[in-house]
Amino acid sequence: MTDLAWTDGAMLHDVLVRAARATPTATGLVDGHRHFSFSELDDRSRRAAAVVASATEPGGRVAFLGENHWSWVDAYTAVPRSGRVLVFGNLRLAPAELRSVLTRSGASMVVGPRAELDRIGAAAVAGVTCTLDLDEWETALAASDPGASGPARGSADGSAPAWILFTSGTTGRSKGAVLSHGNVLAAVRATDRWRRVAPDDVYLLPFPLSHIAGYNVLHHHAFGRPVVLVPRFEPTTFVRAVADHGVTAASLAATMLHALLAHLEVDSEARSALSSLRLVAYGAAPMPTPLLERARALLGVDFTQGFGMTELAGNAVFLDVAAHRRGLAGDRARLSAAGQPGAGVELRLADDDDRDVPVGSVGEILVRGPQVMLGYWDEPEATAEALRGGWLHTGDLGRLDDEGCLVVVDRKKDVIVTGGENVSSLEVEQALVRVPGVSEVAVVGVPDERWGENVCAVVVVSPGATVDPEALVAAARIDLAGYKTPRHVVFVDSLPKNTTGKVVKAEIRAMLRADPSVLGERR
Repeated sequence: MTDLAWTDGAMLHDVLVRAARATPTATGLVDGHRHFSFSELDDRSRRAAAVVASATEPGGRVAFLGENHWSWVDAYTAVPRSGRVLVFGNLRLAPAELRSVLTRSGASMVVGPRAELDRIGAAAVAGVTCTLDLDEWETALAASDPGASGPARGSADGSAPAWILFTSGTTGRSKGAVLSHGNVLAAVRATDRWRRVAPDDVYLLPFPLSHIAGYNVLHHHAFGRPVVLVPRFEPTTFVRAVADHGVTAASLAATMLHALLAHLEVDSEARSALSSLRLVAYGAAPMPTPLLERARALLGVDFTQGFGMTELAGNAVFLDVAAHRRGLAGDRARLSAAGQPGAGVELRLADDDDRDVPVGSVGEILVRGPQVMLGYWDEPEATAEALRGGWLHTGDLGRLDDEGCLVVVDRKKDVIVTGGENVSSLEVEQALVRVPGVSEVAVVGVPDERWGENVCAVVVVSPGATVDPEALVAAARIDLAGYKTPRHVVFVDSLPKNTTGKVVKAEIRAMLRADPSVLGERR
């Protein structure tokens, strides 16, 4: 299991079939005290597919809910294996939002913890005909016939829909991205070009399995390597899992890494417990350079970065270990880049009329390749807009640096226009997070009668520290043009985030609109 050439035309469950044939007794999944071999995972997938097939119609949607649990890994392959489509239920959504996901996707079957099913009233959602809690799921699997898992092999192929994930909605109403078997496996191939799975890797995934980050499970299973799950990220749980299972690689968002380092700085025993860890992969949100430097000093590990989105079935652009070593050795420009495209990924940078911009200029990042989604569920107009011209319009702005690496400048909708000048909120955030005492910062635009918008910094201060707003603005002026410096500074206890650690700026803007008095005087 040393290459991914076999994935051309494959379906998601072929990952388990192949691993079970090659190394049937090898551990494929660890969840707390439960260890599952690849043979067991494939058997569970077959049985689960049979359960789904008996309770739903071909092509039907089956939703899963709840925290990380081995049943999610069943669902990843079993639901598509049965000829149905898996709907990911984001555990952080409010009951009304989750009911909307079930209704909009047309889910007829829902599986999850009993408390979660009751919390959202899943059984009462129109169209839902079957609900199973996790105990009932296990009972059904034990009683099922693994030979009755669904459609014959020839009746479907890799182009068939496999997963529906509703986008994080950081800029507006979420949409259901429909991903085929081939989309997800193409994301696995793209990742492998820049983040290879080592023959002895043990991978820990603390991201929610209800997020596209779960494609990393298939990436490691494709090479016959085990995945370790934790219910949710928490520093002490992370440290214990690494120590107990000899974890060598893990994925972390910036917020997770920040919390982990804060824990390690006061617990020397925890630092020694992480001796097996040698690689941290990050994504979901930018990683401030000072945070990377702290992590390197405390953990002594290598880093890789992935830039992607739900609509790309995972990551598509990567900054590899070599680039990070170079950046941490002094070439800071490397660390500002997102990296280079993975296998099969094409990139363009375009203006508002979809015309290519000159090299070095900023444009919207467009992506084409086999990992681009099929479209948005039941939203043909949104699909046509996002995929116009055969390219996925990501909504992110970027430029190519002098080495051909993609540099992500900002979310298109997060660019602040003040006095006719464009200001990258990301650029301002990177300047402010270096200020001593600043733990986290989000920069947004707020309305201004004269300038259109003003730059507003919303700041979380580190425990025990104090930050003077005037000093913060003065520090920003060292690195930034005057029009880019914050005109308002607002201090908060925490920033609103989604399940992957991305700051939800729409909520920040709503908070500022609801109470403009928090803006204080213009600076």
